[in-house]
Amino acid sequence: MSDQDLRVRWAAMWPGGLVGFLCIVIGGLVAAVTGPTGFQHGSWAAAYLVLVAGVAQLGLAAGQAWLPARPPTRRTVVGELATWNAGNVAVLAGTVAGAVLPVVAGGLALVVALVLFIHGVKAPRPGWTTWLTAYRLLAGVVAVSIPVGLVLSAVRHG
Repeated sequence: MSDQDLRVRWAAMWPGGLVGFLCIVIGGLVAAVTGPTGFQHGSWAAAYLVLVAGVAQLGLAAGQAWLPARPPTRRTVVGELATWNAGNVAVLAGTVAGAVLPVVAGGLALVVALVLFIHGVKAPRPGWTTWLTAYRLLAGVVAVSIPVGLVLSAVRHG
């Protein structure tokens, strides 16, 4: 791997990696603050921030930066992360407010972002097929969790 390729791949990964890491830290802080205060959605919000906004984002960003033969462009990365994080904000805000419509809109944004992430990793670099399988499993788990979360939100708040 050339120095230029390495720089391009790190540039494609660090924005999603940074935001994902911050979401994990914020999720921990939410858990610490909301537990003692009795905030109704605190445990759920903390788990969502850590697992979906944090860990899943880290995995998706890393996978799309390192797995494909050609890393994504800056424009692609910005579009995916904007869509993914707008979806997360809408899901969190809608859940806390008890409003189904923002949760559904956020879930749809997450689906769009997930399709973009998956599309960006169609052809892996030689020797990376095992990691591609792991990436697709992560995307599959997230893809299955979105409609489940939407149904649970509708039942809870509908």
